Formats: sequence, C-alpha cells, structure tokens
Amino acid sequence: MQNQDIRKAANDAGVRLWQIAEAMGIADSQFSRKLRKEFSREDKEKIFSIIRELSKEAR
Repeated sequence: MQNQDIRKAANDAGVRLWQIAEAMGIADSQFSRKLRKEFSREDKEKIFSIIRELSKEAR
C-alpha cells in the first residue's frame, strides 16, 4: 500500500482522510484515489502540515 506514512500520521493524530481532502479543497474520493500512488516529497510536506493543523484544531 502506498503513502503509509501519511495514513499512519493521520491515524495517530486522530485526523480522518476526508478532513485532509476537505482542507485541500478536493473530494474525499479524489484524495483516496491519489493515495494509491506515492506523493511527491513536496505534496507530502503539505499534507503533513494539514494533518498538524487539523490535529491542533481538534484539541
């Protein structure tokens, strides 16, 4: 499975994948499809930043 680091980071932070998609301005189904192929380093950094922000908001 691709992008395990993103999936694990989101799970550990209590952030749902649909929340990341919403923050990126895309449909959750589109984000799920994008997860099937490895993201570039730049895209991963953006996603990790979104995960950090969403986990701060949840607290």
